[in-house]
Formats: sequence, C-alpha cells, structure tokens
Amino acid sequence: MKVVRALLLLGMLASPIVSAAEVSGKVLMILSNGASAGEFKAKNNLWEYAEPHHIFVMHGLSVDFVSPHGGPVSFSLDADETDPPGMVHYTIKYEGFRQKADRTLKPESIDADGYRAVFIGGGTGTLFDVAEDHRLMSIIARVYEKGGIVGGGGHGPASLGNVKLSDGRFLVAGKRVTGFPNSTEQRSKWTKGGTLLPFRVEDRLRARGALFVSKEELPDKHDVVIDSRIVTAMFLPSSAAVAQEMVNLMK
Repeated sequence: MKVVRALLLLGMLASPIVSAAEVSGKVLMILSNGASAGEFKAKNNLWEYAEPHHIFVMHGLSVDFVSPHGGPVSFSLDADETDPPGMVHYTIKYEGFRQKADRTLKPESIDADGYRAVFIGGGTGTLFDVAEDHRLMSIIARVYEKGGIVGGGGHGPASLGNVKLSDGRFLVAGKRVTGFPNSTEQRSKWTKGGTLLPFRVEDRLRARGALFVSKEELPDKHDVVIDSRIVTAMFLPSSAAVAQEMVNLMK
C-alpha cells in the first residue's frame, strides 16, 4: 500500500500539466485565520493545503481560498521554517499559492453555486474558527447538496461535523468518515493531548452521527475513506491522495 501511494504521488508530481478538458470547474479551499492558546499557535498546515492545491490545479481546476475573516492566513511547517520539496515547492513557486493565501476571500463574497468541490485541510486552526463559522458551514452544505464533492484531511474533517443540510440532518450522519484520531491526539505534545483544543476531531464526528473509521479498521492508516461524495483521511501524507480522489469523483 505504501509503495503504491508513493508511486501515485510521484506520478502526480511528474505530470504538472494535464489537459483542462479532463476536469473543469472551481474548488474552494477553506483556511483558518489562526488562533492562540498560550504558547500554542493554531494554524493551517502548509503541506495539507499546498499539495492538494497542486493536484487540483494540475487537473485544470481553478482554486479559490476563503477564511472566516478574509485576508492573510499563516501556516505551520511553512517554507520559512523548512525547505519544502516536490509538490509544495512547485505550487508555491508556479501556481500562485502564496498570493491566494495572502488575500483569502471572505465568506460573504462566495457564491457556493459556482464551485464543484470544497476542501478543508489539516492544521488545528480550523477547530478554532472555521468549525464555528455558520457562513462557511452553509457554503459547504450548499456545494454538497448541489451534487458537489466535500473533502478534508487531518484536523480538517472536524469542521464537517458542524455542517447541517437543508433537512436539518448533519452532513456526516450515517456516513463513513475519518480524520485525526483520538488515539494520536492523546499523544500529541503540541496540543497537550488535545487539551488545548476546543474539541477533538473524532469526538465531534462521532457526536454528529458519523461512522468514524479508526486506524484499526483501515488496511493502512493513510488510506482515504470515501462515502457519498465525502472524501477524508487521517494524516498529512494522505492530503494529495484526498485531492486526487476528489478529482476522480468530479470526472
């Protein structure tokens, strides 16, 4: 499984230009404006947004960034802290990623009917602001109910737990989804076992009726879970694979 995934990602990177005729339309990526809890800084994870962005653009899709307050957003594991290789480097240098991140849109400027998919990446920031933003939750619901695809990885799926559909049901109710699991959060020194977070991903999804898929239920903990146009994964290495599966569903 790990070898297959490595070859898949290598293929994605090796083919930066794909005919736009393969799939067209727009994807909305939702990012956090960040939050602080003492010394702990909740941000977006660069890798869990940059790699999916590259996959979407590579397949001819247009990508917009939105955040609760609009304007610039910050990242953990940013290019200033690391030397990002592969897809991360490519999308920053050639695909306008940084420019979009410096000027994210506000929710009220988004016409949900114009998007084929919505993606929420990892990083703990989304638990503090995105998950509680009713405007963004309404956008996700609208895209989904118009037949669109919803995806997320890491801590991102936590926000999906607050999305309500027009009939009052939660988006994730009765669906197989996954995200950053309690078993891993409990060992996190960054979040002090999750005590610095407003809630934990697995707890929120289960509380909303999701059929949460644990590590023990997957052949590989990095596998992507797909159910009813919802695409989710637990950890950072799966971010690009989530985006690729979303593209596959859009074809």
